[in-house]
Amino acid sequence: MKGNEALAEAALQAGCHHFFGYPITPQTEVAAYMSKRMPKVGGTYLQAESEVAAINMVYGAASAGVRAMTSSSSPGISLKSEGISYLAGSDLPCLIVNVQRGGPGLGGIQPSQADYWQATRAPGHGDLHILVFAPSSIQEMVDMVFEAFELADTYRMPAMIFADGMLGQMMEPISFPEKQVKSFDKFSWAACGHQGKRKHNVINSLYLKPDELEQTVLERFKRYEIVKEKHTQWEEYLLEDAEYVVVAYGATSRIARSAINTAREQGIKVGLIRPKTIWPYPTEAVKKAADTAKAFLCVEMSMGQMVDDVRLAVNGKAPVAFFGHTGGIVPTPAEVLDEIRKLAGGDR
Repeated sequence: MKGNEALAEAALQAGCHHFFGYPITPQTEVAAYMSKRMPKVGGTYLQAESEVAAINMVYGAASAGVRAMTSSSSPGISLKSEGISYLAGSDLPCLIVNVQRGGPGLGGIQPSQADYWQATRAPGHGDLHILVFAPSSIQEMVDMVFEAFELADTYRMPAMIFADGMLGQMMEPISFPEKQVKSFDKFSWAACGHQGKRKHNVINSLYLKPDELEQTVLERFKRYEIVKEKHTQWEEYLLEDAEYVVVAYGATSRIARSAINTAREQGIKVGLIRPKTIWPYPTEAVKKAADTAKAFLCVEMSMGQMVDDVRLAVNGKAPVAFFGHTGGIVPTPAEVLDEIRKLAGGDR
């Protein structure tokens, strides 16, 4: 299946029957697929009048205790940022999909990873985090949709699938998980009608008393620490004897892996750390590798954003180099191989 369509079908199979969105390339197929499939499962598909409206519709649906999602591409996510903050401030689970394009501004419709800072540092205003999954294949994107909904429900927080135009538009063979969707007792807090059988729930993110707001945020951050401890995900590739470590995520990690294989054939001991979640970030994995690695290379489709997290984790124990393209240009395996060879001290 095409990545965007596989993602949409995965959401449906994960029990999401409420989609609110607005078209923007390169994610429009997510909405188009939902528009055809939602009526067949008795769900809600609504093309909102704007991205701002779409995320607030998600807020309303999530408040009623149902699985809801939206999808967009980079500038559209920027428009949704206020609503994402409201969702986080109201402790509401949902799924947000960002199939990234080049920027800033309208930029271009080619693949990009330049929304990393937005996703991991400021998906909305205030003290908040959201779960951010970074798939590197369409199969992984499908699997992560199921996990994203389950963790969002468990911890009552928004989750994001952080993809790019390459993953959204390419096609790969996939299979859908043969498992039952977990059910969560969300009705203890949801605003879905109480019928006189429980207290009247109110979904809200407004706290006019500073001490009350601070306490709410502190309690939320305790939950975030549990998420960090239990759900930080990464992959290690040829890392056991690696003298040099490449750090890359998403579609770029596939290119890096190809370059690493060639470098190994040339006698360069290089491995890969691939973050599968970029929030929470696998800081400890990078920190551990820094105990033995001579140098690190961060490869991204941006001017260098994740490289900040790599440098923080390495904490000066080894040099951290960066290579990337931006504007929608995808790095090639040959370019990454050349950077690995430079890191290793020249041609081999």
